[in-house]
Amino acid sequence: MINISHLSYSFGKKEILSDISMSIEEGSFHAILGANGCGKTTLLRCISNLLPVDKGQITIDNRNVQEYGARMLARKIALVPQRPAFDLEFSAFETVLMGRNPYQRHLQNESQQDWDIVEQCMKQTNTWHLRLAMPSQMSGGELQRVMIARALAQKTPILLLDEPTSSLDIEHQLEIMRLLKTINAEEGKTILIVVHDLNLALRYCPNTILLHNKKIFFQGPTSVALSPQNVKEAFHVDTRIIDNHIIVE
Repeated sequence: MINISHLSYSFGKKEILSDISMSIEEGSFHAILGANGCGKTTLLRCISNLLPVDKGQITIDNRNVQEYGARMLARKIALVPQRPAFDLEFSAFETVLMGRNPYQRHLQNESQQDWDIVEQCMKQTNTWHLRLAMPSQMSGGELQRVMIARALAQKTPILLLDEPTSSLDIEHQLEIMRLLKTINAEEGKTILIVVHDLNLALRYCPNTILLHNKKIFFQGPTSVALSPQNVKEAFHVDTRIIDNHIIVE
């Protein structure tokens, strides 16, 4: 579904990604891992066409992402950013309802189906009880779960998430990862998720894209990607795997 060919991206004179090529199969679930500054967020933003690539191309369903209109691309890809921005005061329900915008005509009111989808997605993410809450009344973790609900309400085949568990406590980290695994298995969504916790990736993500030195260092099964040798090369730490759990030495 997603094909990336010789992608490079620079910020000013600093090269962030260099000659990246890979294919993401439809319905797959990938963690994107790597040390800070290796280009994980940049890669997601390029795929979602928020950043114009310097070289190469990205295609979805054999069509360059730059050829999609904004509304049509929003029916293909939903992105959950690392730090949600709330410039205006909308309730949690209104925020999730924005996920239905790609399916509405100009000046068209929301349908009962839209409202039902919002309720379903908020219940999936355990945010239905927050539906009337304003951003100032919610914690960072609650805001993040609301943004995940909004992405789910877009009903896209591709879901991109940039560190969605970073503001959550352990209980809600596991809750979100279990939810994503269920959505991938039952709905067949293609999921790419940036995470820092190697054990979350090992437990929940079947596949991994490991970035290092601006390039793809490894793409494949997470159990192989996070071998002690690969972790040493990418993160400069020594590890052991005991009972399917990564221990830093």
